[in-house]
Amino acid sequence: MNVPGNLNSSSSELDLDRPNLEDYLPSGASIQQEPDGKLHLRDLLDISPALSEAAGAIIDDSFTRCFKSNPPEPWNWNVYLFPLWCFGVAIRYFVLFPLRVLVLTIGWIIFLSAFIPVHLLLKGHDKLRKYLERCLVELICSFFVASWTGVVKYHGPRPSMRPKQVFVANHTSMIDFIILEQMTAFAVIMQKHPGWVGLLQKTILESVGCIWFNRAEAKDREIVAKKLRDHVVGPDNNPLLIFPEGTCVNNHYTVMFKKGAFELGCSVCPVAIKYNKIFVDAFWNSRKQSFTMHLLQLMTSWAVVCDVWYLEPENIRPGETPIEFAERVREIISVRAGLKMVPWDGYLKYSRPSPKHRERKQQSFAESMLRRLEEK
Repeated sequence: MNVPGNLNSSSSELDLDRPNLEDYLPSGASIQQEPDGKLHLRDLLDISPALSEAAGAIIDDSFTRCFKSNPPEPWNWNVYLFPLWCFGVAIRYFVLFPLRVLVLTIGWIIFLSAFIPVHLLLKGHDKLRKYLERCLVELICSFFVASWTGVVKYHGPRPSMRPKQVFVANHTSMIDFIILEQMTAFAVIMQKHPGWVGLLQKTILESVGCIWFNRAEAKDREIVAKKLRDHVVGPDNNPLLIFPEGTCVNNHYTVMFKKGAFELGCSVCPVAIKYNKIFVDAFWNSRKQSFTMHLLQLMTSWAVVCDVWYLEPENIRPGETPIEFAERVREIISVRAGLKMVPWDGYLKYSRPSPKHRERKQQSFAESMLRRLEEK
């Protein structure tokens, strides 16, 4: 194991991410150093009982941080700000929220009154039907964004319908798709969802060529891969949008991109999405919150503010593997959106241990280290 001799802070962000071990030690305890003031690496590694557990006892790991919601700092708990906060809550819940529900209801009435006749009566005119359905999907997505008082700034040229191209974006919430869809009717690849979201997937969104998969079904991978290859070569198909992280990340980090979108033999168009959390955190933690509750959270906030950058198309370079190509595109998106890259597979999110189990391992590891150092 090579240990660099110079561990000075080459990156301030890295120092901030480095956990403080003493936070996990019993109160009043501390790490004792050698008489010469140096703490040798062997003192940390020569802990036989805990060494086998060290890999599992990751202290405040960077993987977990990718999927944590960061609540805003409280600002309203004093005698003169609290009344203003109460007034703001009353405005958001009893004025803005009913108005937003009304806007969304009107949007659905307009959409359904037009979409159902178009879908049923124009089956013999596929080109016209697809064009009208595409416009109507963009319309209902615009109503959704209006129901959050969405303030979205788009940078770069609007995507066009061309064969042999695929768009890839970082993923924070299912609203990423809605925000991008109101500008251009993308065909998206997405996990199958239950409830009313699943109903929309099977009916309305299939009209724009969306592709669904079930993460638990291994055979779905081959079926989806074939559908992707067929879709990108069709000149009349809607632009294909893929979220290669495969899961929602909290808009501070990007996890590893899956290589599927980067081995289709076509141009890859990066899309960077960055949310401003001044009014609300747009991250959707699907393990703690249903999408309905997530929408209610957005609709009872002041506004959803974000920037979207359509970046220059990228092509795989000679001698470059799909995995290297995916990492290069991920870096482009991360730099543009100001996100930090971490070397984790987002699918580990669905198999990591419980927080209580991890905390017990952390405490056990810290106490074992303390005992060993005290023996010195």
